[in-house]
Amino acid sequence: MANDSMLANIRIVLVNTSHPGNIGAAARAMKTMGLSELYLVAPAAFPHPKAQEMASNAADVVEGAIVVASLDEAVHDCGLVIGTSTRSRKIPWPILNPRELAEKARSEADGMKIAILFGQEQSGLTNDELHRCHWHVQIPTNPNYSSLNIAAAVQVIAYELRMASLGSAPTPEEWDYERATAGQMESFYEHLERVLVEIEFLNPVAPRQLMTRLRRLFYRARPDVMEMNILRGILGMIEKRK
Repeated sequence: MANDSMLANIRIVLVNTSHPGNIGAAARAMKTMGLSELYLVAPAAFPHPKAQEMASNAADVVEGAIVVASLDEAVHDCGLVIGTSTRSRKIPWPILNPRELAEKARSEADGMKIAILFGQEQSGLTNDELHRCHWHVQIPTNPNYSSLNIAAAVQVIAYELRMASLGSAPTPEEWDYERATAGQMESFYEHLERVLVEIEFLNPVAPRQLMTRLRRLFYRARPDVMEMNILRGILGMIEKRK
């Protein structure tokens, strides 16, 4: 029997989807595997009859989709954000395959929301969008032809999540505070960047990927809300001394 509480905490986020039919096809892929929470970030055309047509019997997932204007709105309350990526980046990020992603979700989804991001059909997620993720997930496709339709990619990830949900319940992580959410992390990064500019450690004219590397550092650390309050307190004291 599937762990429905795990699947209920998984959020599929489609970013800047250009073709409404892909939204419907992705919704169908979700429903076949027991996923229902769909967020759409600035879709080119939605609502649209083609989305309903391609959804087939998953029209309820399409009708329940939450449309937002920005990625920050889609993930602000999520404690774990994972972005799909098809290629290596100049600054490498921690990588999961779909099965590893599903196991991580199985161990964490009962206690918090997890967002999985899929980018625009032609170009995928931008670097800025990927820099808002704790991990990237790559589907190990044929290297000679790695192009996947967005609905097919959602289906692969959703299948692995479904399989993981059928396993025995994991031992809950014992921790005294909840993980910081994506929204709290973004507020911290804005505060950190402002302070680094004020103390002249960061030159905004020539940042040299400093904030990108600091994002990667803190996403690897996965601070909880108390640790985040401590970090924000340190930054506040620096501002007062400055």
